[in-house]
Amino acid sequence: MSGKLSTKNITTGGDGVSKTLEPGVALCKINGLSLEEFKFKDGAYNVILHLEGEDLGSGFEGFFIDKDRPELGKHKGKVGNVKGTEWAFADGETKSGVQVSRDMEMLKWLKQFCSSIGCLAWFDSQDEKHDTIESLFAAFSKDKPFKDNFYAFCIAGKEYTNRGGYTAHDLFLPRYSKEGVPVELDNASPSKLLKFKPEDHIKKRKVEPVNEFGGDTSTPGISTDGADFDL
Repeated sequence: MSGKLSTKNITTGGDGVSKTLEPGVALCKINGLSLEEFKFKDGAYNVILHLEGEDLGSGFEGFFIDKDRPELGKHKGKVGNVKGTEWAFADGETKSGVQVSRDMEMLKWLKQFCSSIGCLAWFDSQDEKHDTIESLFAAFSKDKPFKDNFYAFCIAGKEYTNRGGYTAHDLFLPRYSKEGVPVELDNASPSKLLKFKPEDHIKKRKVEPVNEFGGDTSTPGISTDGADFDL
């Protein structure tokens, strides 16, 4: 190569704007909700919220709404699958011997969530309409009492390494506490939304020692590392 270097017309391969939601406070709408089986314990579920952030304008190119149906277009904001809680719901027993019911804990979570987003009337209307917890949650996603509304979310995350070798986050909602709530109506007054604190709301990836024997070093429990986002 001869001559002087030119800095004109150099493309960088992207605008650097993430298409996925990240830990922090975000205004999002709920596109749906689903139950995801937790692979480390039979019968356990993670509640998954399918969220989409605010419209980022014509300069933003989001994921396809349905990659198998490109005619539906693309999301106008960042998207993410966010767990309703850090831990999966499961039948079990506490260290002090108290029995825990998966279905009862999921009912408590859904009632609290509906109260936070202003659709408690829908929850109350479902009394004695469902034989299973799966049916109740399916109805919530189908009826969409949250449709087209935007809510303020405080989103936490657990670090993991994605397929590209980069740090990403398995997203979840922090627990309700005296410090505040993880979701509320947009412009709620007074606001009770949790203040995002990286030291509290980002779970750092643990550096595991190299396993010389090539075995599985993971420890089953009621939690999971994330996977690359896939629509």
